Amino acid sequence: MLDKSTCLNPNSAKCGIFVPSLISQGSPDLNSESEDVRFAAHVLLLFQIFELKKCAMSTRVMGTNVQVTDADGAERDPSDYLAITPLGAGQEVGRSCIMLEYKTKKIMLDCGIHPGHHGFESLPYIEHVEPSEIDFLLVTHFHLDHCGALPYFLTKTAFKGRCFMTHATKSIYKLLMSDYLKVSNIGSDEMLFSETDLDASMERIETLNFHQVQEISGVKFWCYHAGHVLGACMFMIEIAGVRVLYTGDYSCEEDRHLMKAEIPQVKPHVLISEATYGTYLHDNRVTRETRFTGKVHEIIRRGGRCLIPVFALGRAQELLLILDEFWSQHPELQDVPIYYASSLAKRCMPVYLTFTNAMNDKMRKQMTVRNPFSFRHISNLKSIDHFDDIGPSVVMASPGMMQSGLSRELFESWCGDFKNGVIIAGYSVEGTMARDILAQPEEVTSMNGMKLPLKCSVDYISFSAHVDYRQVSEFVRALQPPHIILVHGEETEMGRLHSALSRQYENNPNYQPKMYMPKNSQKVQLFYPGEKMAKVMGSLAVEKPQVGQKVSGVLLKRNFNYHLLSPKDINRQQACQSAIEFWEASTVNDMYADAVVAALLKSEQEKDGPSAKKASKSILDVNLDVDFGDCMFQLLCDIYGDSNVSAHPEQDQVRVKLGTRTATVSLKSFEVFCEEDLDLKTSIEEGISRLKIAMKNSLRDNAAQTKTAAD
Repeated sequence: MLDKSTCLNPNSAKCGIFVPSLISQGSPDLNSESEDVRFAAHVLLLFQIFELKKCAMSTRVMGTNVQVTDADGAERDPSDYLAITPLGAGQEVGRSCIMLEYKTKKIMLDCGIHPGHHGFESLPYIEHVEPSEIDFLLVTHFHLDHCGALPYFLTKTAFKGRCFMTHATKSIYKLLMSDYLKVSNIGSDEMLFSETDLDASMERIETLNFHQVQEISGVKFWCYHAGHVLGACMFMIEIAGVRVLYTGDYSCEEDRHLMKAEIPQVKPHVLISEATYGTYLHDNRVTRETRFTGKVHEIIRRGGRCLIPVFALGRAQELLLILDEFWSQHPELQDVPIYYASSLAKRCMPVYLTFTNAMNDKMRKQMTVRNPFSFRHISNLKSIDHFDDIGPSVVMASPGMMQSGLSRELFESWCGDFKNGVIIAGYSVEGTMARDILAQPEEVTSMNGMKLPLKCSVDYISFSAHVDYRQVSEFVRALQPPHIILVHGEETEMGRLHSALSRQYENNPNYQPKMYMPKNSQKVQLFYPGEKMAKVMGSLAVEKPQVGQKVSGVLLKRNFNYHLLSPKDINRQQACQSAIEFWEASTVNDMYADAVVAALLKSEQEKDGPSAKKASKSILDVNLDVDFGDCMFQLLCDIYGDSNVSAHPEQDQVRVKLGTRTATVSLKSFEVFCEEDLDLKTSIEEGISRLKIAMKNSLRDNAAQTKTAAD
C-alpha cells in the first residue's frame, strides 16, 4: 500500500514532483499481463526509489466523494501541523506580522512597524524566518503598524513572493508612507527605506477585490470588509481544506461613514483575532459623540485651545464629520476656527470619493447629493508656520500618538496652560506621549529633552475603530471557531480577554474553544491532517458506489485536490506531461526528477510491447514542441496561479499576467517577451530552461536504457 503523500518529504529536496499514487487492496504485480496494472506498478517502484514510508490507507465512500484516512497508529506527517507564529503583535500592539505555515506553504500576514520604536528596533522579528521561502504576503490595511515595514521587506530582503492588498489600501499606502518619510524625526542612518524603495515596493503589490477568490499553488484566499478604516479587510485563507480567518484590525459597529465588519458565511477552523481592548466596553456611538462635542465646547468656553491628536486617515474623517455637524448646529461657535493639519488627508480625499463601495449605505446616499467631506466649518492647515495662534481654536493634527510631527509641537506649546485641553480619541501604544499623558504626570519631556509642566486638561474619549469585548464575544459566537489565537493586544488586556472568553464557554457542552495568546516568535502548532477527499471520475463514476464500499483505482493529486480514476481512464501521454513541476536546481533534485520521468516513460514503452524497443533509435528525434508546450503551460499555472496564465493557441502564445505586467511566451520558439519587467521575464525563462533540460535528459537516458536492452 502507498503512503498518502504524493510528493517528496518537505524536509528533503524541494523539487515539486507530481506523481499518481494508488488506492488498492494490494500492490500491483509488475509481471501482470494487464498493461494498466503494469503501468501502475512502475509508479509504485518510483515510490520505492524515494524510500517513502509505507502506511496503510483506507477509503470509504461519502456521497460522491471518497475520504482517505490514515490507518490507526500511523506516524503523523509533519506537514499536517498548522503553525502560527507572531513575529510582531504577540502580546503587544504594534508591528503586526503573523506567519502561517501549513502543508509546506508559508504565508505572511501584515508587515508593520512599532510606533514606539525607531529604525530596525521597530521592525517585526523577521530574522526568525527565511523571506525567500515565503509564498505570499497579505496586508489588511494602510496603518503603519500593519504595513509600515512593507517597503523594507519587499526591497531589502530575499522575499520573492507576491503581495496582495485591496485597491483602496494600495492607493493610500503610497501617500501614507511617503508622508511618513517626510515627518519622521529620525536620522537618515535610522531610516529603513527611501522614496526609491517605496516606489519599487509599489510595483510588487497586487490588488484584489472584496470576496474575490485568489488561488496560488493550491492555496485559496479571499477578503471581507473589516470596518476600521477605508479599504481594511479580513483575510480567509484555505489550505488543503483548513480555513484560517485573520481579522487584522476590525470593528463590528457601523459609524458615520464606514460599514461594520462582515460575518463570514464560511466558518474558519482557526480565528486569529485582535485583542486590543481586552474586556473594555466602548460607549455607544451617541454617548461618546455627546461626550466628545461637550468636552470640545467646554475647552472653547474657557478660552482655551483644543488639541485632538489623530492619525491622518481613519478616525480623523469620522471626527471631522462630527465637528462639522456640531458647528452647523451651534452658530455661537462658528467664529471659532477648526483646523485640520494634514496635507496628507487632503491628498487622500480623492481616494475616499473613489471607493465609496467600502462605505455604509447612508454615506453612499449622501454622496449622490453632495460631497459630505466638503466641510463648511473646517479649514486645512498646511503647517505650523501658517497658523495664527490667537484665541480659542480646535486643531486636529497627526500623528495620533504624538511621537513627533505637528501634534507633538502643538502639545509642547500648549501643555503649560490650564485653559487648554487635549482629547485623546484613539488607542495609544505604550511608550508614546499620548499614552504617557493619560496618567496625568506633573511634567513631560519635550523632543529636545527639556522638562515641561503639564497643566492642560487631558481626556480620553475612545473613537477607536477596534472591537471591544462585546463585539469580540459576538463575533466568536457567530463563527464558533475551534481554535482562537489572540494577537495585537498588550499582555494584561489580552489575558483578561482570554479569561473572559474561557469563562463564557466553560460550561457550554456544545462549544468549548481552545484559546492561545502567543508571545512574539512563540509558535502555536495545531494538528490538522485534513480530510483527503478524492473526487471519483471516469468509468468509476458510472455506477454510484455504496456507502462503506472500498474503491480501487489510481489517485491523482494536483496541489491539494485528489481525483480517483480507473487505470484504464488515464491518458499515459498526459500523465507523463503532468509529471514535472518546478524544482530548485541541484544534482540530487535533478536526479529525482529524471528518475520520475524515466519510470513513467518506461511504463509507456512496456505498454506498447517489443515494438517500442525497435523504435527506440528515433526517440530523440521525436518532436517535443507539442508535449513540451503542454508541460510548460502546466508549469506556469503552478508557479503563477491558474487565473494569471492563459493559452492563446490561435496566436501560438501563452500569456502570464501579473497586475499590470504581461509576459508572452511563443509556443514555436519558447522565447519570452516582457519589456515591462525583466525579473518576470528572467524567472519564466529559467523555469522553461530547467523543464526542457529535465525532459530531454530523461528521454535520452530512457533511449539509452532501451537500446541496451534491445542489444
